[in-house]
Amino acid sequence: MSAALHPDWIVPDWPAPPSVKAFITTRAGGVSAGPYASFNPSPRVGDDPAAVERNLEILRSVLPADPVWLRQVHGTQVVDAASAAPYTEADGSVAHVRHIVCGVWTADCMPVLFADREGHAVGVAHAGWRGLAAGVLEATLARLGVAPERVMAYLGPAISQRAFEVGNDVYEAFVNDDPEAADAFLPGAAGKYHADLYALARLRLARAGVKEVYGGGFCTYTQAERFYSFRRDRVTGRMASLIWLD
Repeated sequence: MSAALHPDWIVPDWPAPPSVKAFITTRAGGVSAGPYASFNPSPRVGDDPAAVERNLEILRSVLPADPVWLRQVHGTQVVDAASAAPYTEADGSVAHVRHIVCGVWTADCMPVLFADREGHAVGVAHAGWRGLAAGVLEATLARLGVAPERVMAYLGPAISQRAFEVGNDVYEAFVNDDPEAADAFLPGAAGKYHADLYALARLRLARAGVKEVYGGGFCTYTQAERFYSFRRDRVTGRMASLIWLD
């Protein structure tokens, strides 16, 4: 690792110990073209393979090792990145040893980074509404193996409540499990709601015992110059959220 991070990429503003390293890419800093412009690191969305490989080379230049990528399926499987095969079907990973890079791709779903206060464990989850409702954050916490009150979380770029209209099925998936989740929904068009992924994540993390939650406030849908958005564009790239122990 020798190069500097692109200035547009996001370094979490959280009080993680010095041994915890993390950042989230944006659209800036790469070589992809068209709907994938410019920094798309995902080889699984139809982008030119040569452009993706160049973007991954740029990514490798600021990392201690290749990220352990997952085959994300909006579920709750969480793996130990040190022993997981590449593209294991999972939506979260954790690491307890140095230089194992946990990574997820997103483009409206929420990446959630985890670290313990002592700097001995890190993790990341891919949390769209299905994963949130099913318990992917709780599953990542469990795999982290640290008491929740010793864990901090960072909520990365996701679609905002204003842009995220959902049906009654999404509302019921959360509210049937926890009536307090109703506060994270605003009425939309007939039979529709606007869901606040950030609020839903904070609620579930608090219920799991995590007291320190940072981040939020981005909108992948409306901030089109900075972020990819599947809901907005359908054919698009992905942001990478990465965390490791140094």
